[in-house]
Amino acid sequence: MSTPDAMTPGRADHSTVHSLLRLWPYVRPVRTRLFSAAFVAVLASCTGLVFPLVLKWMVDGPVAGHDAAGIWLGALYLLLLGIAEAVLFGLRRWLVARPLSGVEADMRADLYRHLQRLPVAFHDRWASGQLLSRGTTDLMLVRQFLAFPLTFLLVNSVTILVGVMIMLAQEWTLGLVLLAPAVPLMVVCWLFERHYSLVARRAQDQVGDLTTVVEESVLGIRIIKGFGRHRSQALAFRELSRTLRGTELAKARLLAAILTVIVTLPELAIGAALVLGTVQVADGRLSAGTLVAFLSTALALRWPVESIGFLLAMSQEAATATERYFEVMDEQPESTGTSAVAARKGEGGLRFHGVQFRYPDAPADAPPVLDRIDLHIRPGESMALVGATGTGKTTLTALVPRLHEVTAGRITLDGEDITAMPREELRARVAVAFEEPTLFSAGVGENVLMGAPDSAGEADLDRALAVAQADFAHTLPQGTRTQVGEQGLSLSGGQRQRLALARAVVGRPGFLVLDDPLSALDVHTEAAVEAALRRVLAETTALIVAHRPSTVLLADRVALLSGGRITAVGTHHELLRSNAEYAHLMSGDEEADR
Repeated sequence: MSTPDAMTPGRADHSTVHSLLRLWPYVRPVRTRLFSAAFVAVLASCTGLVFPLVLKWMVDGPVAGHDAAGIWLGALYLLLLGIAEAVLFGLRRWLVARPLSGVEADMRADLYRHLQRLPVAFHDRWASGQLLSRGTTDLMLVRQFLAFPLTFLLVNSVTILVGVMIMLAQEWTLGLVLLAPAVPLMVVCWLFERHYSLVARRAQDQVGDLTTVVEESVLGIRIIKGFGRHRSQALAFRELSRTLRGTELAKARLLAAILTVIVTLPELAIGAALVLGTVQVADGRLSAGTLVAFLSTALALRWPVESIGFLLAMSQEAATATERYFEVMDEQPESTGTSAVAARKGEGGLRFHGVQFRYPDAPADAPPVLDRIDLHIRPGESMALVGATGTGKTTLTALVPRLHEVTAGRITLDGEDITAMPREELRARVAVAFEEPTLFSAGVGENVLMGAPDSAGEADLDRALAVAQADFAHTLPQGTRTQVGEQGLSLSGGQRQRLALARAVVGRPGFLVLDDPLSALDVHTEAAVEAALRRVLAETTALIVAHRPSTVLLADRVALLSGGRITAVGTHHELLRSNAEYAHLMSGDEEADR
């Protein structure tokens, strides 16, 4: 269920730093606030290291000398330091909150725009849940990393460095005792980073798989209920959930292991320093205030050291989330033609010139789906495309608006190569209606007017609804403003198909591509739609995939697609008399209708 790229967690041999550096273009506009926040956080953390120095002064001075006024003054210093530290950390949070929410929003918007520009072949390969998880969970992890681990990896490093320098300055022998665990900790962190990145990537891919199952179950709820498959679907969901739970537990075990080491080694070092420092105080080689300050500084460094495990884990998750995000962003969008092909006389209308098509992910030795397609639909002519199931009719129609790109040959509109046109212009000239209509969670009118220029109004909407015999829209509770619900499942199949047809004709397109647009209609409605559609077809150049003789009769001519090639072209009656395969297909349809 995972995408081809997602099947191999950690597939890119990129370091965590290399992956996270790709976020810089998004972070650069807010870098001033982020750097300011980091500086404020470092200042706040270093302010906390002043506490032990004040304590040393108090113990060796006012406390030892029984100076009550000095003790109250020291308490005032500590209070002011505490307030300053709290204010600085609050300022840091204020500095990062707004810009980082903007970074997340920008990345999500870029991802959405990029998905709209990616070819249909990409969407055919990728599970929708994988794309959803990249736009939601992964970007949330990136924002959390920028808000917390990114800053505190720097802050804690500076804090540890300054704290160690203070301790060495106070008593270098005790400082060396506390530095003893440094090398083992670095080795443990390196091992943790290597293993955790793989498990984190696996978990994020599994979240995408789980999201896909949930989405499919919601969209296919009628099928699940209709066939009583809720138990098997629940079992599949449970298995994926258990797999994800196992991966999350593996992450927890790794995190528990590093936390055990990170907490234990420094604690042992502090204990050893306490024993050694106590002996030195007893021998008179160290003042009590210095020992208190030293141990206070060591205790102040516990959180920066112990947080390394959490910060590394969050950084790894953010790095894998960044990789997953850019896996999609690195996909090449639909190409835009740049070399125009001169129009030729007599080449008006829609024409296929030696067109060949093979799916991008098909084996190199696989035969093409379409091979050497030569077909000319003259201006104002309607041509029906007929063929057995699986012969590539839908694929051929998808080539016209460039939902797929031809492998060889070319397609022209009024003599102009479609690859030389901007896609926006091409798709403004060519309207499409598919056999499986897709409606969006919007009003009926909004769904239909998607196929029209922004200037289209109620008159265009009413005309299109009339052509598609979709006047039922006016009888809905809020008329054409009625929300149709996700995928339009609140409507019948025939109603959805009629609205999709209305969307195709509402913009009065110069070229119309219809993929069996009447398959879900009853006989009477089909006849009414055909009568209205004839008037539309008289004003446009149309390619219509047809299975029923009644739909074929809408067209001026018929093309027979067989074995990936156009094997015959003529009128319906000519092909009935001269082509046995065509006659067989039409007779089969007639029997099916009966």
